[in-house]
Amino acid sequence: MTARSFAELVAEATAAPVTGWGFSWLDGRATEERPPWGYAGLLAARMARARAALDVDTGGAEVLAEVPTPPPLLVATEAWPPNVALARRTLRPLGATVVRVGAAAVLPFRDASFDLVTSRHPIETWWDEIARVLRPGGTYLSQQIGPGTMRELSEAILGPLPPATGRHPGHAVAAAEAAGLTVARLEEATLRAVFHDVGAVVWFLRKVVWTVPDFDVDRYRPQLAALHERIRAEGPFVAHARRFLIEAHNPPPRPPPPALAW
Repeated sequence: MTARSFAELVAEATAAPVTGWGFSWLDGRATEERPPWGYAGLLAARMARARAALDVDTGGAEVLAEVPTPPPLLVATEAWPPNVALARRTLRPLGATVVRVGAAAVLPFRDASFDLVTSRHPIETWWDEIARVLRPGGTYLSQQIGPGTMRELSEAILGPLPPATGRHPGHAVAAAEAAGLTVARLEEATLRAVFHDVGAVVWFLRKVVWTVPDFDVDRYRPQLAALHERIRAEGPFVAHARRFLIEAHNPPPRPPPPALAW
C-alpha cells in the first residue's frame, strides 16, 4: 500500500468531526491502554444501586449510555452546545435529562438532590458543589486526567515544558476533604498511547484540547511535519496518558448523643 502524504493525512484529520467523547475515529490509527480499575464497570455497578444520579461533563454521553441499569432519576450536565445535542439523543432511550451548564462553578440543582455523582475526565471538579448536591451518605466517583498526561506529545509540538503541577491526585484529595467529603479510594495509572500516523495526532489534538491548548494546524504545521517524518523513519509515536480514580463519600449525619439519664 502506498504511504499517504503529510498533506492527505492532515486534511483528513482536520475535516473529521470531533463532537462527543468517543474515539472510534482512531480505530486502527492509535491505541491507548485502559486503566486497570475498569471505570465503566464501576459506573454500572453504582448506577444500578442509585435512586438519583448526576453525571457531570458527560460529553456526548457515550460512556453513560452503556449503563445497563440506570437509576429512576438520571441527569447529566454538559457545557459545549454540540455535545449537549448529541448527549440528549444518546440518552433518550434511558429517559435521562441533559442540562446545559455555563462556565460558572455552579450546579443548577437543589441541595442533597443526588445519592450518586459521577464524572469521567471532568474539565474541572467543583468539589464544593458536588458536596452540596450529594445526599448524606452519597458517593462521588470519577476517573480524572493525571498530571503530565501525554507530555511527550505536548513537547513534540510545543518544545520542552516545565514540570506539571496541575491535576495532581493529592490536590484532588485535599480539595475533596476541604469540601467535607471523605475519600474512600484513590488509584493512579500510567498508560501507553501509540499514534501510527500524524493524522491520528492532529485529530487527537483537536479533540483533547488541553494537550496543546492553542492547537491549530497552520500554527504548528512545521512541528507536525517533523513528527510525520519521525513516524515514517522510526515507527509509531509513543506517549503516556496518566489517569487517576477517586471515590469520595458525603458522610451521613452523626446521630445525636444519647440523652442523659438522671
